Amino acid sequence: MAKRIDLNCDMGESFGAYTIGSDEKLLESVTSANIACGAHAGDPTVMDRTVRLAKEHHVGVGAHPGFPDIAGFGRRMIDFSPNEIYRMVVHQIGGLQAFCKVHSVQMQHVKPHGAMYNLAAKNRDVANAVARAVYDVDSKLMLYGLAGSELLVAGRELELTVASEVFADRTYQADGTLTPRGRADAVISDVDDAVQQVERMVNEGVVRTVNGETVDIKADTICVHGDSAHAVSFVEKLRVMLESAGIVVRSMVD
Repeated sequence: MAKRIDLNCDMGESFGAYTIGSDEKLLESVTSANIACGAHAGDPTVMDRTVRLAKEHHVGVGAHPGFPDIAGFGRRMIDFSPNEIYRMVVHQIGGLQAFCKVHSVQMQHVKPHGAMYNLAAKNRDVANAVARAVYDVDSKLMLYGLAGSELLVAGRELELTVASEVFADRTYQADGTLTPRGRADAVISDVDDAVQQVERMVNEGVVRTVNGETVDIKADTICVHGDSAHAVSFVEKLRVMLESAGIVVRSMVD
């Protein structure tokens, strides 16, 4: 049986007069969209438009909640309590759900953004808060989280369906976490290198770390970032090369 993978992308991150990413072009190649919910990025107009576009391209829709930190794009660590994180996740999921209802779209999943994502991967209290927020809003929603993370453990304990996420354009540490963005070797810019990494993760269940070790990893869905300069060509080439390698690229719910 052919291997299959979901190809997800963070999008809907424009706001006001500022345009970030090329969402419409990216939606031609990805199978799931993580849509910003107005905290780290996005606004009501962008949320509405992105849900509509995702529906037109038959792409699964997910909420992408993050810390309310537009200036830092949600990537700065802020000292919120688990209860505060729970409430902000509930609020942001609900906001996107409203636009899904308007466009008759069934929301597929929730994936935290940036600092919230990284914190939930390691901190069990935060992981519990995020997972509980998803469960309390809609227990049928799928929870995306870093492969091997505390967030996935918390989701499974609530009997949520979880998806182990890997990254095409990021490097890994020996403990299975992502290399911090502040390091020069954090991002993979060469698409051939990215495809080689993805092929190993999908077909062999392993990833090569920055220090040369090989560690086990589970890959249900691959994230590609939509805010980079060459995101569209990167995603297009990645999908073609994955399919050429016999990997079926498909949404998690198809």
